[in-house]
Amino acid sequence: MKEIKLKPIGFVKTKAIGKEVKDRRHISQIILDQISSEALMGLEEFSHLFVLFWMHRVSKAERIKMKVHPRGRSDMPLLGIFATRTPYRPNPIGLTLVEVLKVDRNILTIRGLDAFDGTPILDIKPFDSWDMAKNAQVPHWWIQLKSEKG
Repeated sequence: MKEIKLKPIGFVKTKAIGKEVKDRRHISQIILDQISSEALMGLEEFSHLFVLFWMHRVSKAERIKMKVHPRGRSDMPLLGIFATRTPYRPNPIGLTLVEVLKVDRNILTIRGLDAFDGTPILDIKPFDSWDMAKNAQVPHWWIQLKSEKG
């Protein structure tokens, strides 16, 4: 298979460390390179956007896992990685829906990004109603995890 090469368009700037990055109330910034800053024009008119990023802390050894228990919990079923949101995947690409707070030159201030400081940003895409699924279904274990989260 042919190799794909990606170049980051920017990096995450956040004070969150460890599990703090999962707090959806947390505010962080995406600092784009100067060349990509023109590409932000008009983004301030959107309330939310998707951020795609490279989970750079996932080791090559962790990328070979093909089955996991959701959230590492043995009381959850053993599943293929593509049926979970685990970071342990062949291409550790993260996807998060975030709220846009401010766009200033090459700096995008957002709420809800679950990425660490220095995380490479691959792409940014605006969210709209096309991204909604009216009849989406999730398995029972997913509903259980969500109810436990509170």
